[in-house]
Amino acid sequence: MNTKQRTIKMLPLLVGLVVALIVPLIVGKNQYNMVLVTTVLFYGVLATAWNIIGGMAGQLDLAAWAYLGLGAFTSGTLLLRWNVTPWLGMILGGLVAAGFAALVGYPLFRFGVKEVWYALSSAALVEVLRVAFLMWDEVGGPVERYLPFHRASWYHMRFASYVPYYYIVLGLLLIALFVNYRISRSKLGYYLLALGESEDAAEVIGVDARACKLKALMIYAFIVGATGAVYACLFGFIHPSFFNTAQSTEVAILGIIGGMGIVYGPLLAAIILVSGREFMRANLGSSLESLYLAIYAVVLIVIALFRPQGIAPLFRKAYDWLLSRVVGERYAA
Repeated sequence: MNTKQRTIKMLPLLVGLVVALIVPLIVGKNQYNMVLVTTVLFYGVLATAWNIIGGMAGQLDLAAWAYLGLGAFTSGTLLLRWNVTPWLGMILGGLVAAGFAALVGYPLFRFGVKEVWYALSSAALVEVLRVAFLMWDEVGGPVERYLPFHRASWYHMRFASYVPYYYIVLGLLLIALFVNYRISRSKLGYYLLALGESEDAAEVIGVDARACKLKALMIYAFIVGATGAVYACLFGFIHPSFFNTAQSTEVAILGIIGGMGIVYGPLLAAIILVSGREFMRANLGSSLESLYLAIYAVVLIVIALFRPQGIAPLFRKAYDWLLSRVVGERYAA
């Protein structure tokens, strides 16, 4: 592939990055719209991180919001008790989430828990943590703990506008995409894809399934935990409701619909489905607010029946077709 072909192939990424950078210039004055686009990027980060353990390794993990809650509580508690900046809280929250993932994941992988049993175990983890934090008075128990309010404080990651949060989440998304890309091109990525196809066959050729899946789980948990620190600052409080099973399931659905193992697939699904969900919430009223769940179910069934690879390959084919019409077959190939 020559330089011109490589540039053309990278064009969607460059255009997407430019659009993402200028979005606040277009909608920045409308705070609701800023919350909307920030939420879309936020789910893009979670689904992209999930792609490491779910898409590549083939583990149906339903514990995203367990790690997010751990990151949020770690950062929020450090800020409230010792005035530790959330920037450091992001790293510490990610480490706590990754450490907890290792603590839980090791016995699961050690005893070969997989498929539906792994999914049920990860979903149960979210609920166990929710109840535990509700009963843990030292971190607030059932009471919402509000973070200090500052109109503009980078140290406390607190702003009167949502624009800074948008760019912070965009930065996390770029990091998550980069990590996904690097893993997909590494030995670990090839091992994870082999495990996702057939764990028994991969082990026969020498792949250490337990070690590879544990690494993937910890990387995923670290990214989600760090994102949880930003989530707490964005909404200004921490509460056990952050440990949410339904939203954890939604993250997995986005990863599946987008395209398991495809770097940009979960982000595409987040842009389409989360935007649609927020639009319905804003325009259909509370009586039909949960309609998006039915739509998710229908889309998931259709994808499973007709496009098990997800929607990302459709976009890839459409882009290749457009290139062949605009610049010719030689550069689209």
